Amino acid sequence: MPTASVNGIELNYREAGEGFPIVLIHGFTGNLRNWALTVPALVQQFRTICVDLRGHGHSHKPTRAEDYTAEAMAEDVHGLMRHLGIAQCYLAGHSMGGMVAQQLILAHPSPFRALVLVDTAAEIPDSLLHHERRAERERLVEIAREQGMEAVFEEQLKASPQAPLLSPQFLNLWREQFLLTSRDAYIHCAQAMGKRRPLLEKLPAVQVPALIICGENDEPFVESSRRMHERIAGSDLVMIAGAGHTPQIEKAQEFNAVLTGFLARVHQTVAAGG
Repeated sequence: MPTASVNGIELNYREAGEGFPIVLIHGFTGNLRNWALTVPALVQQFRTICVDLRGHGHSHKPTRAEDYTAEAMAEDVHGLMRHLGIAQCYLAGHSMGGMVAQQLILAHPSPFRALVLVDTAAEIPDSLLHHERRAERERLVEIAREQGMEAVFEEQLKASPQAPLLSPQFLNLWREQFLLTSRDAYIHCAQAMGKRRPLLEKLPAVQVPALIICGENDEPFVESSRRMHERIAGSDLVMIAGAGHTPQIEKAQEFNAVLTGFLARVHQTVAAGG
């Protein structure tokens, strides 16, 4: 897969398809393969660009805390767009990638013609501020610091109600992808998300068509999705039935139908120069 030298690091990315570009940003402990079931639904009409954020996948893995802010990762994506000669595009982000996408479109609004936010938030969700959940996140960070990423994966597996239902093949793939995230990225991204500046009151500045998607069972982000929807004028809000935090994987067919339907409507206006 190709890489680009951006902001002093090497970013891994993947392109597929031709046409108007769409940039897709994965979430925390993910990588560009999180969009593997999404890209096939887009490539007939769009040039898709999926990126491994710094510290994730096969991109460079810096070590300092300041390397893992949403601002730094947003500038990486913006730099990749310049590297690829992308002057206009659609933008989509999942979870932490949605936080990066918000930062990016607010800092550099001119290239973007539509925004898609998937299971994300513009502030720290109320439910994640509860003492027990905060303590659990801190416990996992300490496990990463002291024992490494394999130990973190095993702890998260124990806590997952879905784990007993997953096939060995899926579990192996999940582990493989999870372990592509560096220990430093895990620690510093988790801490950065926990103390990031809220963007909710800045979202009215988003002036392009926006789609907000959330799995109906992703309780920490349902209310956050509604809040973003209220702040972005004219935005669409869709809850994916039966999905948790990764509707693009768990309910790919339903997710793709919502996404492609939105993009088809938006693209009529963009293609006409509106």
